[in-house]
Amino acid sequence: MFSLIGAILIGFIAGLIARAIHPGDDKAGFIVTTLLGIAGSLLATYGGRLLNIYPEGSSAGFIASVIGAIIVLFIYNLVTKKS
Repeated sequence: MFSLIGAILIGFIAGLIARAIHPGDDKAGFIVTTLLGIAGSLLATYGGRLLNIYPEGSSAGFIASVIGAIIVLFIYNLVTKKS
């Protein structure tokens, strides 16, 4: 339970940093950016556990959370991009 809360808190900050790092003109607001950061942090946490990088009960580190948030933000931009 505490690892989930930790992943959410780290994801909040990771989303803001990913937004600053990721190039492009995003129209996503603060709430969407925060949710994408949390999703990236959770992706890094559970993906790392699936690949046996992290032991059960631990969350991903800050760098992995930022990378996960950038990946989720990139996918979000691909899905919402209008031609």
